[in-house]
Amino acid sequence: MKSALPGRWWATFAFITVVAVAGVAFLIWASIGRSGETLAACPPACPVTFTEPSSLLPASVEMDQTIFLYNLIFWLAVIVFVVVEGLLFWTVFRYRNRPPESAVQTHGNTKLEIAWTIAPAIILAVIMGFTLQTMADIRGPVAAQTLRVKAIGHQFWWEFRYPAQRVVTASEMVVPYGVPIEVEMESVDVEHGFWAPELFGKVDAIPGYTTRLRFSPNQIGKSEYGGTCTQLCGAQHAQMRFVVKVVTQAEFDDWATAQLQPAPAADTLRGEVAAGAAAFVEAKNACVACHVIDGVPQAVGKVGPNLTHVGSRPFLAGGVLANTPENLALWLKNPQGVKPGNLMRIAPLDDQTVANLVAYLSALK
Repeated sequence: MKSALPGRWWATFAFITVVAVAGVAFLIWASIGRSGETLAACPPACPVTFTEPSSLLPASVEMDQTIFLYNLIFWLAVIVFVVVEGLLFWTVFRYRNRPPESAVQTHGNTKLEIAWTIAPAIILAVIMGFTLQTMADIRGPVAAQTLRVKAIGHQFWWEFRYPAQRVVTASEMVVPYGVPIEVEMESVDVEHGFWAPELFGKVDAIPGYTTRLRFSPNQIGKSEYGGTCTQLCGAQHAQMRFVVKVVTQAEFDDWATAQLQPAPAADTLRGEVAAGAAAFVEAKNACVACHVIDGVPQAVGKVGPNLTHVGSRPFLAGGVLANTPENLALWLKNPQGVKPGNLMRIAPLDDQTVANLVAYLSALK
């Protein structure tokens, strides 16, 4: 009488195979298929959305090399999986349970055993060779024409400094297409993680230590790439985002020149804008204690972002609010309500003062 064991074996291995294939398909879908969706970490009242980045959609020379290595390892793993599972199924079918008198005992196959020992070693050696080469390429010496940017992590926003251009901005890093970019990362408080998946791999910003990464944007069609903090750094870790904007060299030069322009002199302002400028420097409002505005001598604070050109930035508060007058007013009225745990703590402002400050800050472009 034939045993029912083979049928159970077939069902078990078929189930394992289906689950494995479904798992791989889900991972591919999760990495690629959802890349056009938006991040959902924003509070319900938050109107700003960010395209969800995907490291499988490279937009720099370094990420092209990284994805090539990833694909090489992935497809080698797929081949190994198919071969091993295929041999396993063949073995189960070929040597399924039979009457004892038909069984033939064998000692083994020395050549086959040597082959399946050497084959994985060769595969791993190939992977190691490509891995070391990729690491050397993406971490090698920078080119002479490199643009250097310093990224400084704060709870909970990113500051960007361009030493050669003498530009300081926040939450938006503008870089030229086709130029190697070297980013030096620091942190003023706790450990942060700096990552824009389509442009470069994750590197930590560590207090008291400078880390570096390099990337060379090689696509100009999509100009903005989302980035985020990847190290749990406090209550608003999920709301510590930034954008890398890739532009032409001419556009970058124009942007850098515009960023060097100071704020308009107070005596040239009128109406609510002038009233807002006056409110900004009033000691009781504490704005100048935390922020810098080039051209305003009283504004020398280093705690918060440089606000010289805040009106031209795409969003506020590290990516929580789109930069509109309504949202700026919401932020000034209740910064802790919008982003609990951030370092901006001010005395309540009356509606007219808020309106004046909004008019002034929105004019700083």
